[in-house]
Amino acid sequence: MSTDCLFCSVVAGDIPADVIAESEHSVAFRDISPQAPTHVLVIPRRHVPDAASLAAADAAETADLLTLAASVADAEGLGDGYRLVFNTGERAQQTVFHAHLHVLGGRDFTWPPG
Repeated sequence: MSTDCLFCSVVAGDIPADVIAESEHSVAFRDISPQAPTHVLVIPRRHVPDAASLAAADAAETADLLTLAASVADAEGLGDGYRLVFNTGERAQQTVFHAHLHVLGGRDFTWPPG
């Protein structure tokens, strides 16, 4: 855990969040600024700065994160389509430097994103 990390504080229960699912290694909660009708963040319980660092550190924890994301999508009724998005680095608009996966759904998505 990092003492100055927003998501570590969520995992610790120091900052309230609308937690909708948990697993051994991951926590899923609703985004406070949703970009789609369903917008859930899935984060590892342990602090790692981004998706690449998580993958390099522990494949089982990465798999757990993706498995929980799929479970959330199913529970939210997103079987007809959803996006899983990792933003990695400032240029990709990552604003919290604790790895997190966005589960987005409940609407049609266009490409390229507008």
